[in-house]
Amino acid sequence: MKSYIEQQKISDTLLKNYMPYAMSVIVSRAIPEIDGFKPSHRKLLYTMYQMRLLKGHRTKSANVVGTTMKLNPHGDAAIYETMVRLTRGYDALLHPYVDSKGNFGKHSSRDMAFAASRYTEVKLAGIAAELFKDIDKDSVDFVDNYDGQMKEPVLLPTTYPNLLVNANRGIAVGMASNIPSFNLKEVCETTMALMKDPKHVISDTLIAPDFSTGGELLYDRNELEEIYRTGRGGVRLRGKWGISKDGKRIEITEIPYTTTVEAIIDKTIDLVKSNKIKGVSDVRDEMDLKGLCIAIDLKRGANVEEIVQQLYRYTPLEDSFSCNFNLLINGKPRVMGVKEILTEWIQFRIGCMKRQLQFERGKKAEKLHLLQGLERILLDIDQAIRIIRETEVEAEVIPRLMQAFRIDELQANYVADIRLRQLNQEYLLNRTQEIFQLTEAIDEIDKTLKSERRLKTRITKELERVTKSYGSERRTTLVEKTKILEAKIEETISDYDVNVFVTEQGYVKKITPQSLRMASDQKLKEDDQIAQEFVTRNVNELLIFTNKTKVYKLRLHELADTKASAMGEYLPSLLEFDKGEFALYTILPGKYQGFMLFAYESGKIAKVPMESYQTVNNRRKLVKAYSDRTSLIWLQRVDEELDLVVYRDHGPEARAMVFNTSLVNPKMTRNTVGVQVLRINKGNKMTMVEKLEDSLLVGAEKFRKDRIPMAGESIKGKRRSAKQMMMF
Repeated sequence: MKSYIEQQKISDTLLKNYMPYAMSVIVSRAIPEIDGFKPSHRKLLYTMYQMRLLKGHRTKSANVVGTTMKLNPHGDAAIYETMVRLTRGYDALLHPYVDSKGNFGKHSSRDMAFAASRYTEVKLAGIAAELFKDIDKDSVDFVDNYDGQMKEPVLLPTTYPNLLVNANRGIAVGMASNIPSFNLKEVCETTMALMKDPKHVISDTLIAPDFSTGGELLYDRNELEEIYRTGRGGVRLRGKWGISKDGKRIEITEIPYTTTVEAIIDKTIDLVKSNKIKGVSDVRDEMDLKGLCIAIDLKRGANVEEIVQQLYRYTPLEDSFSCNFNLLINGKPRVMGVKEILTEWIQFRIGCMKRQLQFERGKKAEKLHLLQGLERILLDIDQAIRIIRETEVEAEVIPRLMQAFRIDELQANYVADIRLRQLNQEYLLNRTQEIFQLTEAIDEIDKTLKSERRLKTRITKELERVTKSYGSERRTTLVEKTKILEAKIEETISDYDVNVFVTEQGYVKKITPQSLRMASDQKLKEDDQIAQEFVTRNVNELLIFTNKTKVYKLRLHELADTKASAMGEYLPSLLEFDKGEFALYTILPGKYQGFMLFAYESGKIAKVPMESYQTVNNRRKLVKAYSDRTSLIWLQRVDEELDLVVYRDHGPEARAMVFNTSLVNPKMTRNTVGVQVLRINKGNKMTMVEKLEDSLLVGAEKFRKDRIPMAGESIKGKRRSAKQMMMF
């Protein structure tokens, strides 16, 4: 028997045999679509919706898995694993779709296995109602399931951009998708802003990804804007840690979304064994019902900061999330930027809403048509009754009504089916009044269908409702990358307590507490005195604001330890001030939280977040630290909102006003002129600002204002304190 071998080009073989499989994986399995779901997710959730699990009690997971097989031709294990990831218990999603009871494992644990489906219970979470809103009003297409016995939706008509709210990852053939989760409030706010202004800058409202496991994101706006524009890139994530109450161990309570507790523990143990990390005696997992916790026991004298920095550097406690915004649009994979995705979703939602409105219009038009037939009958109801009563054959009733009143068959059937008890004046009048209401409603729907502005207004209202109902604060906090760079440099710096003194004439000295206890008096230049004193650590820094609208950074470890008997170092020489430049105000920035307040003669006050003054590693000076367009009269660093008293002029026109700084909107731009707080007339100016708690203003509450700008209240003729009399 002869055998024949037919030669064939490998490209033809791949095209014929491999490409159908590859396209099937891409289109029908691994890449999410504009509603934010892969087919397996959509089939599972729709099955639960059909099982009426949106309300009421939970059911066994096994019931859901079995029923899902009618739409999803996979084994029960694959379907159950899909469900697990969507549950609240697993904690992989910012807004889980499935409300669960039982052990579903944890996204943050590699070894914690979920219980079998017969032991766990599920139902749809509240937010799932937004996925199916108006799905029964023809808002999306339906297709046959694999055996043609049921219908299933092609997409879900989700009322918010679900694709960006929950993380989604898929590996196809020759391509992949990895979309991070974003805060629901930020996503909805960005979508509304984009509908209002197509040129809206995405990064103004969509701050950064937000993950269910919390942690910290190393924030760099330029890098994020590039990711938003191209749909590709990466962000760095790191865990959060603290020290136990007894100070004997490090407790890690939040980890990056991309790693697990076991991975961090295993790597830490390896580093301790290889002596790369010193000062650690034990590492263990203390996760319980309260949440995640990795406990790292410390040896006596261990340098905590150094250990943490080594953990960030050598273990997955700091990890990266690679972004790849690849999704299916009309059955074709596309890598899209965030603005493209939201624009596509807006058009998708407009399409869903149009279909829903057309469905409602059809129902109303159908009812209107029947009532219009009834209206014609009412012109001579006695004749209609006579026709029905006198007709000998039942089949002739409808034709005779149609002929007598010139109505169609549907209308005639509707009239003929009215029960005798309903032939009263109240019933008939109510039905005819409904004609007017239906006509108005149809006209309103027609106007909405023709107006994209109206449709977007409806979408905006839905987004506002979703935000109010399901929005929550960010779980992942932001940390500027520059701050991280500085921390890595400072890990080799000796850390100990110091006292820092700054004098009015610009001298600074750093003294250890031990040396300060042994001292008698501070040595100062003639006519000089201590202006500010700080108790801090050697690794910290000072910010010095000067009269030339500049701010200088002084790292305390760069100052030599001195004694109270020394004069100290002269700031203008140390920091190389310009001619005529001198220090106005010195602060400890700490973690760069809170605000700087700047008050100007013009009556304006600027509130600038402290993070605006963070600098890169070697940068020592920032220009335009505040505005130079008008004279500065007061500046202050505040950690929380407080009440201020502002004064205008002296003498007869003297005025004062009390207000809370929460009325002043913060501005990221350092040299902003701020917002008008005190109204200033021509020839007047704001002369003084002080904290209300430090003020001697008599009857301060009479001067309080709940909005700005205001002119304040006159001080003339009012009872004054000694301080007021001195000032005015």
